[in-house]
Amino acid sequence: MNIGIVILVIAVVIAVWIIGVYNFFVSSKARIKASIQEIGNQLKRQSNLIPNLENSAKGFLKHEKAIFTKLTDARKAVDRAVNSGDVTQMGNAGSKLSEILPKIQVLVESNPELKGDKVVTKLMDELRDTTDKVMYSRRLLIDLTADYNVKRVTFPTNIIANAFKFDEMKGLDTPQTGEHVSVSKTETKSPKINL
Repeated sequence: MNIGIVILVIAVVIAVWIIGVYNFFVSSKARIKASIQEIGNQLKRQSNLIPNLENSAKGFLKHEKAIFTKLTDARKAVDRAVNSGDVTQMGNAGSKLSEILPKIQVLVESNPELKGDKVVTKLMDELRDTTDKVMYSRRLLIDLTADYNVKRVTFPTNIIANAFKFDEMKGLDTPQTGEHVSVSKTETKSPKINL
């Protein structure tokens, strides 16, 4: 075999590899951007849907005004976050709404006559569904960002990342300290159910 052909084959293989790695970084950045938009999309859905269900359920739960005040505040926080386009604000707003869900569930459980009501059940289902969709969208962003950033710093793909100046992509911005990063002794024990 001619040495020129061998060199040409090696050059073509290297060029194909470089193009493949470059395309990975470009497409990953596009998917990360899309996942951020999906978080906003789910929060917007939540912002549009929940008020309608909230108004329907208010008639059944007039005596628990405080919960609806919190729900309204959470919805307003979601609106502000979506309008700002800031991922951190979007995450905080989604968390605020997630905190309200257990309180509404406790209310329904403490008032059995409301349990069977379709409006309250629909509100609970939609809140849970929306929270799950926002959580899934966040998880997707975290995974995409992690894949991109790992490829950016591992050899040999880091050569292409540095050559084409692919900077680190920021995922969800979360505090590095606080209760959420530690597990208490009580939390490590298996829960016991006693019916």
